Formats: sequence, C-alpha cells, structure tokens
Amino acid sequence: MARDPATMLVGVLLPVMLLLLFGYGLSLDVKQVPLAIVVEDPSPEAAAVAAGFQLSPYFRVRRANAMPVATGWMLDRQVDGIVRIRDDFARRRHLGENPAVQIVVNGTDANRARTIQAYAHDVLAQTRARSGDADATAPAAGPVVLRSRIWFNEANESRAFLVPGLIVLVMTLIGAFLTALVVAREWERGTFEALFVTPVRPAEILIGKAAPYFALGMTGFTLCLLAARFLFHVPLRGSLWILTGGSMLYLLVALGIGLVISALVRSQFVASMLAAVISFLPAVMLSGFLFDIRSMPPALQTLTAFLPARYYVTFVQTMFLAGDVPAIVAKSTIVLTLMAAVLLGAARAKTRKRLD
Repeated sequence: MARDPATMLVGVLLPVMLLLLFGYGLSLDVKQVPLAIVVEDPSPEAAAVAAGFQLSPYFRVRRANAMPVATGWMLDRQVDGIVRIRDDFARRRHLGENPAVQIVVNGTDANRARTIQAYAHDVLAQTRARSGDADATAPAAGPVVLRSRIWFNEANESRAFLVPGLIVLVMTLIGAFLTALVVAREWERGTFEALFVTPVRPAEILIGKAAPYFALGMTGFTLCLLAARFLFHVPLRGSLWILTGGSMLYLLVALGIGLVISALVRSQFVASMLAAVISFLPAVMLSGFLFDIRSMPPALQTLTAFLPARYYVTFVQTMFLAGDVPAIVAKSTIVLTLMAAVLLGAARAKTRKRLD
C-alpha cells in the first residue's frame, strides 16, 4: 500500500467523494416542483387557494391563463403538475357544496408523482384550515380526526435514510473491490511467485493481504461516521460500540468476497468486473439502500436473502434512526458472522501455494 499511492487515494479519497456527492446530490425529497396554476375564477376564494401554492416551499409556481397553455408546458416537461381552479369554485363554495380543484400530475416517475400529489393535498388542507372551510377536494369531514406521526425520521428527510446506506457502499468498495484488485494485480506482476518460495503459509498470506484493507475500511467507516453525524446531522440513536462491531463483521464479509474473487481469477479486469457484479452493484440496487425490497418481484426478494449488504443496510439504518433494536441487531449479527466464516473459509480453501 505504501508503494502504491493510488490504493490510498481510492481507499480514503473516494469514500469522502462518495459521501459528498451522494449526501448532497442524491435526494428522494421533492422540492421546488415546477407547477402550473390555472385560475379560471377571479374570486378571492380562488386567489387564496392559488396563494397557498405560491407560498409553499415545495412548488415553483407559474401562472397560466388557460388549461391548454398549462398542458403544453407539461408536454414540454416545463412543469410537473397542473392545478386548475374552475370558474364555479366560489359559487359552489357559497352554496355549501365542495368545490373541486383539479390536480394533474406527470406520472412518468410514479414515486415523484405520488409525492407531488400528496404535497398538493397538504397545501389544500392548509388552505382549508386557514379559511375554516371544508376541504376543496374532499367531502366534509366526519367525527374522526386523523393525526399522523412519523417515527424515526420526524423531519421526513431522505438524507437521514440515504447517508447511513452510503456506509455500506464505502465498506463494500474498500473490502471487496480493492482487495480483489490488489491481489489480482500481484498475480499479473508475478510478485506472488516470490511468496511461494518462502515458508509463509496460505492462511498467513490471506491475513497479510486482508489486514491492511481491514484497517483502511475502518478508517473509511470512521470518516463516514463523522460526516453523517457532523456534516449531514444524522442522529445516532444506537450504541456506537454495537454499530462498530457490526461494521467490522460486514467488513470481514466484504474482505472475504474480495479474497475469494482473487483466489479464482488472476486478471485485474476480470476481478474488477466480478467485484462490481457480485458486491458493489447488488449493494446499490438490491440491498434496500435505494429501493424497497418489498416492492421487488418475488424472485429478486429471494435473491436478496443471500446478499450480505441487505442485512448491513438494515442494521446501519436501524442503529442510526431507531436505536438498539434487539431483533434486528441479533439477526444481522448472526447472518453476517455466518457469511464471514463461510467466505473466509472458502478463500482459505482456494488459496494454495502453486501456480496452476
């Protein structure tokens, strides 16, 4: 590692770059949505509804004088939604009826469309509360009052959900990707042949290759932890010692994946492709880091049961946002321990002091 500065750059600089790029650039929150408002009723009541959208921090409002104009904006992707206040809004309101407000949302991105729709309903509900009138989009409320509360992420910020998941990517990158590459590079350079003529045993070779990257991985974990706590202000509600212990277990799993790959292939290109396909891409796509596993097809849900990143994502997010939940901590610890034992054992079995 000392003779290869690129390894230190990848192991230290790349995690910091991933944290900054994903932490600030990747967000599932929907803000400043371009929205067109068509007000066909010049009454003060309709103006109050339009003002609610204009004052909302979630929308960037453009006024349209007719519905065809707003529709053209949506087709051109200049706006993602249209709010239409019809010309009979005030009349129906004064008659004691429930005046309708039409909400048209671009459904290309289903999750974004649902979020925009929910924000629009919230704006209308706030307008109703200020005016003391019935909701413009729903029948009069009955005796039941709904009061919602969000657990574990009260501000409902996606950053609090995403930043702990980034720790998984950093640990996977350092543990599996770098380990597979460095050993494959030694095969290509022929430096492993020098080790074969020494009395060192295969297990000692594996320990010598894994120990520096274990230290490098824990350094990356420390940087992620500090950034999550002090840069992105993600609360840590669980025990720091339990979180560190679980992270060590997952790092051993990632190192085991890298060592198994390095024992099977002796080309950096092939090793990098295998490491990306086996470890890094599943950690991004199938671990629950970005996409809910329950929304995946049943076959993929079954596949995720064999992915260590799935258990570590659940473990890290729970430790940060919910605290020490015994059931999740115990399950994740047991599964990661078994996977680490199997992978490290397989790496030891495949590593032999011979050239063929």
